[in-house]
Amino acid sequence: MLARSLGANGYEITVLSRSPQGGGATRNIAWDARTLGPWRQELEGAAAVINLTGRSVNCRYTATNRRLILESRVFSTRVLGEAIAGCAMPPSTWLNSSTATIYKHSFNRTMDETGEIAPDKDAKDEFSVEVAQAWEEALAAASTPATRKIPLRTSIVFSAEQGTIFTILRRLVRLGLGGSMAGGRQFVAWIHQEDFCRAVEWILEHPDLRGPVNVVSPNPLTNGEMMAVFRQVCGVPIGLPAARWMLEIGAFVMRTETELIIKSRRAVPGQLLASGFAFHYPTFQSALEEIEGNL
Repeated sequence: MLARSLGANGYEITVLSRSPQGGGATRNIAWDARTLGPWRQELEGAAAVINLTGRSVNCRYTATNRRLILESRVFSTRVLGEAIAGCAMPPSTWLNSSTATIYKHSFNRTMDETGEIAPDKDAKDEFSVEVAQAWEEALAAASTPATRKIPLRTSIVFSAEQGTIFTILRRLVRLGLGGSMAGGRQFVAWIHQEDFCRAVEWILEHPDLRGPVNVVSPNPLTNGEMMAVFRQVCGVPIGLPAARWMLEIGAFVMRTETELIIKSRRAVPGQLLASGFAFHYPTFQSALEEIEGNL
């Protein structure tokens, strides 16, 4: 979606992929996201590098999966830094994925880019915060003085694509299981896919933006509020709630982790708002209605 959006706005896109495919509107070049290779030539004179590489966290945090999650993020960032450092004409901007999960589990305090960074045992997020910090440290350590570096602290991106959080929650709601989860007090940071793409382009076109940028909507909401909106938009009046112990069983069966649900992520887009960015879908209801209406 991001490549299509940038391409539609005049950018020439080259995609680095472990499994490059031809025949599309973008050029696809092979890389392994770990070692330097011929792909590095694609960075010469590029307007920007956008690194979205990272193994999905929607899995059980076994020792093997933890290693793959961490290495996929840190190694890809390190090798891009090496490639950019070797450019005669380096890209002017490097946007590197990060995560809004980096902020401390919080019910009462909103977290802009100055928010507290710390793990919380109750949220079971120690590993995720460790990964986020290592990811951003790898970006900061890259010796690329001519290239602006920005960690994109991104939240859940809502879209209609299969396998996304929208399709998973929508299915639960339509089965009558769309009640609050683990009490429903925890905040959910989110963003509509269109606003995510627009925010990335906005950052590219505003060179005064520096440091980490929260790529999230301005209105995080609680899990209970989110599920109520889902039920309203889907026309399902009742949703059975799920206690935390139920989520533990469900997460085990679905081969995922409860941290993805129970952590309170109350992140807000301080830098985007201060720079004048206007969200097309600032509220969760408007975002959900647009996605549901286009199925």
